[in-house]
Amino acid sequence: HDLKLFLGTQIPIYSVIDPVVEYMTASNQFKNMGVIATRATINSNVYAEKIHLQKPEINVKSLATPLLVPMIEEGFFNDQISSTLIHTYLSDPVLQRIDSLILGCTHYPLIRNEIAAYYQPEISIIDNTEIVAKHLQKELKRMNLLNDDESQPHRFYVSDFTDSFEKSTQLFFGQQIELQLRQIWD
Repeated sequence: HDLKLFLGTQIPIYSVIDPVVEYMTASNQFKNMGVIATRATINSNVYAEKIHLQKPEINVKSLATPLLVPMIEEGFFNDQISSTLIHTYLSDPVLQRIDSLILGCTHYPLIRNEIAAYYQPEISIIDNTEIVAKHLQKELKRMNLLNDDESQPHRFYVSDFTDSFEKSTQLFFGQQIELQLRQIWD
């Protein structure tokens, strides 16, 4: 909200939650949704509130999974550590009898396959990155801002820079990424 107040309409700012809620509530196949995310996201209750605004009959079960982000950032996935931690979280009684699981953190797609393996094919794993990327592509096309020219180098701007964040970008893109620090606050 602060960023929107600061920038006004200068730059479009998009939620990573709204497209997922729209996707989940557009379907009639999901009745008992699970959400895993950081403690701050779960404590905000934003997924449940937004889903209930669209479809009050949907049951949303949320579980904070605070150790998954540092685990991923330290490179512990597809190993015994990640397997144990994922199993511990997903076996929590809160997440029993769900038909779908929203990966409510942008880090979690990196462990999507491990989460899917835990549930086998029993539930739908909802990867927010695909849904948000399609939504942004649609919005950029609508505003005539989509650049399909793949010959141009990618540019990544960040408002804060840490070594662990730089390391995380390599996990997502599979290559060294040059991050450019830009101040957005006065």
